[in-house]
Amino acid sequence: MSFSKISVLFLALGVNTFCGAQVIVPRTLTMQQVVDLAQEHSITAMNNKNNFAASYWGFRSYKARMLPQLNMTANVGTFNRTLNKVQNYQTGEWSYVADYSMNNDVALNFSQNIPLTGGRISLNTSLSRTDQYNPNRLTTYYSRPVYLSYSQDILGFNEFKWSKQTEPKQYEIAKRQYIENMEQLSQNAIALFWQCVNAKENYERAQKSFEEGKRLYEAGQTRFEMGTITLDQLMQIEVRVLNDSLSLSNSRVSLRTTMNRLCSYIGYQEDTELKLIIDYFIPELVLDYEDVLERALENSSFRLRQEVQYIQSDESVARAKANSGFNATLSATLGLSGTASKFNDAFVELKDQEQVGVRLTIPILDWGQARGNLRMAQAQALTKRNTLEQDMIDYRQDLYTKVMQFNDQRSQCEIAKRAAQLAEDSYELALRNFSSGSMTMSQLDQLKDKRDTALSTYQSKVASFWSYYYDIRRATLYDYITGMDISAEFDELIK
Repeated sequence: MSFSKISVLFLALGVNTFCGAQVIVPRTLTMQQVVDLAQEHSITAMNNKNNFAASYWGFRSYKARMLPQLNMTANVGTFNRTLNKVQNYQTGEWSYVADYSMNNDVALNFSQNIPLTGGRISLNTSLSRTDQYNPNRLTTYYSRPVYLSYSQDILGFNEFKWSKQTEPKQYEIAKRQYIENMEQLSQNAIALFWQCVNAKENYERAQKSFEEGKRLYEAGQTRFEMGTITLDQLMQIEVRVLNDSLSLSNSRVSLRTTMNRLCSYIGYQEDTELKLIIDYFIPELVLDYEDVLERALENSSFRLRQEVQYIQSDESVARAKANSGFNATLSATLGLSGTASKFNDAFVELKDQEQVGVRLTIPILDWGQARGNLRMAQAQALTKRNTLEQDMIDYRQDLYTKVMQFNDQRSQCEIAKRAAQLAEDSYELALRNFSSGSMTMSQLDQLKDKRDTALSTYQSKVASFWSYYYDIRRATLYDYITGMDISAEFDELIK
């Protein structure tokens, strides 16, 4: 037995031994099951859920700002022992007076923002006690049983008016963005699935080629002894077997690597063995661009995002206008108050308390700063609108391209399938011709390469079909196979 023959048999024995070193019961998964597992267990799915929860609580905080608020404030045991500088109003002389006292106060505040005007109204009650220790011991109570306060920027910027327009839309965007992110997750899972399919079939073809090479080598050795082939031809067969053994080893590593990535993505341990159920069935779907565009604008987050950005550009101009000129702030307080040295007496003979005032801000000389800020805000808003219009044009064109790619992909899959069948049949015929001596090793290798390329192309076309389909699902949030909108149980996400 020659050294070359020994090396070939050794490689064959090593490959077979390695392949049978460990028996693992594989987990059987279809493409849809891979998608379901990724949506349930992947880190990306958890991050999508957490991002939505953050948006939900942000919206809850906004709604809470629109509801009445009840707060209590208290200062307990505020002790003061200092010298305070005071001036005699008759002589104008300054002197220092000892302050030796303790203050305690408590207040309740029931308030409500008013979105229509941007003002704030509050109903309050408070009580304070001051204990003076020097020069005489004296206790004083000051009560305000009830008083009503209101503050309002007359010409100022009303934040509530704008947030009332944007916050509900932002929350709806968060809902749609969550579904879009989950569809992107599904698309990623499908890509990993087909990468594993490709690696698996490459490995199986490498195994088959290796076994075929061994049989060809044995047949070639017999023909060499009979004198029907030369030593050079026999050596070419041996080189093929050696190359096939290397390809088998590389494809095994590639298969394990892609399997590990898929296992990690769907929440399985890295040593989990998967048996993927491959279905090359392609549904008969032809999409209409106008229908896809309508569903995309209605269901996706794109149009809502544009609406919010239009509102925000108007908001920035309104803010600049409010801060660029005359402003007035109204504040008013109406209530009852009383004071006494005893607690009960502080609520007797209460006196009316009214306070009304308007604070004016009138810019006289600012060297054009306010005007410049307003013009800058207006220019930025116009630029933003132009950008949004261009984004809409690009969005429509991109969607049109996706629909064209998807509609064309089915025919490409059928052509690639036929090409793969022909390449497989040609290679099988070449194997028989080689055994009869009517074909060279070089010609056989060329047909083998064409077969492998055709099979990989077919797999790639099917994988692209599903990638295009899930891309359109993500754009429209609509499942064209089931004919239903894609939704989520948002109440379950925030539990």
